Amino acid sequence: MQGDSPVPRRREDRKRILVAGGAGFLGSHLCERLLGAGHQVICLDNFSTGLRRNIRQLKRSDAFSVIAHDIIEPIDIEVDEIYNLACPASPTHYQADPIHTTKTCVLGSLNLLELAVRRRARIVQASTSEVYGDPNVHPQVEGYWGNVNPFGPRACYDEGKRCAEALFFDFHKMHRVEIKIVRIFNTYGPRMRPDDGRVVSNFIVQALKGEDITIYGDGSQTRSFCFVDDLIDGFVRTMASRPSVTGPINLGNPAEFTIAALADKVVQLTGSRSKITHRPLLIDDPRRRCPDISLAMRELDWCPTVNLSAGLTRTIRYFDGLLARTDRALKEVA
Repeated sequence: MQGDSPVPRRREDRKRILVAGGAGFLGSHLCERLLGAGHQVICLDNFSTGLRRNIRQLKRSDAFSVIAHDIIEPIDIEVDEIYNLACPASPTHYQADPIHTTKTCVLGSLNLLELAVRRRARIVQASTSEVYGDPNVHPQVEGYWGNVNPFGPRACYDEGKRCAEALFFDFHKMHRVEIKIVRIFNTYGPRMRPDDGRVVSNFIVQALKGEDITIYGDGSQTRSFCFVDDLIDGFVRTMASRPSVTGPINLGNPAEFTIAALADKVVQLTGSRSKITHRPLLIDDPRRRCPDISLAMRELDWCPTVNLSAGLTRTIRYFDGLLARTDRALKEVA
C-alpha cells in the first residue's frame, strides 16, 4: 500500500511545491520525499527551530531551493502546491515565545492561504492532535470538538492551530481554495532535535547518556507514536486526494502506549542502565491521546506500517550517531 512516490513521467506532471517549515523535523523529510518524486521543492523556513543540517544533503539537487523567511510576513512566489508545517511543535519551543507561536499559527496561515488564492494552489495545513486538548472522547475522532484550556501555557499552540483550521475552512467557503487539513499525533524519528523536549527524544537522549529518565506524573498517561516515514506518506496521500476530501483527517498510529511502557522500551533497546525518576505532572498534560484513523484508512488508503520497536531502533541509531559527532566536535575544540 505504501512506498515511494513514482517520478513524474511527463514534464507537466512535475509540480512546484512550497514546504513552509521545510528545514524542520517533519518538513525536511517531506522535502526529501517530494524531491524523490521528481518535483521542484522550495523550502521556506525562518530557522528558529528548523536546522540547516536537516536539508544540507538536499541542496545538491537543482530542483531544491531555500528561502529564509518567517511566514508571519506575506510572501508571493509561483507555486502549484503548499504544505504549511511552519510552527514549533514541541512545548519547550512553542512556549518560549507564545505570542510569536500564535502569530505563526494565525498570521502565517492567513499569508499562505492568500498565496494559495493568488496562485490557485492546493494547500495542506499541518494541524495537530492538540486541538483535542485533554480529551473526554477516546480514541479521538475528527468530529470531536475537544477539551482545551484557552489561556493555559499550551494555549498559544492549541488555540492557534484551532484558529488556523477555522481560517482554512473560511477560505475554502469564500474563495474556493482547495484545502486539506491533517491532525498530526505524536510523531518521532531521525532529525528530531535532542533539545526539543518531546518524550521520545528526551528518553532516548537520557538513556544514551546514562542519565535518569524523567517521567512527569506516574507514567500512566498514554500516547500513540507514529514513525516519520508513515506520517510523510500520509501527507503526500492527503495532498493527492480528491478535492472534496478537505479534512480534518487524523494521521497517527492507533497503537496506544503508556509513557512508563515507552520508557521501559527505550531502556531495553538502548541497553542503558538509566533509572526511572518521576516529577510532578505538567500543566494541561493530556491523560490519553490516541487517534481514530478510520477516515484516513477510507479516504487515503493509509495506515501506519512501522511498529514502535522498529521505529525506535532507527531513531536510537540516529541519536547515537548525533551524540557521538557532538562529543568529537567538543573534544576537537578543547
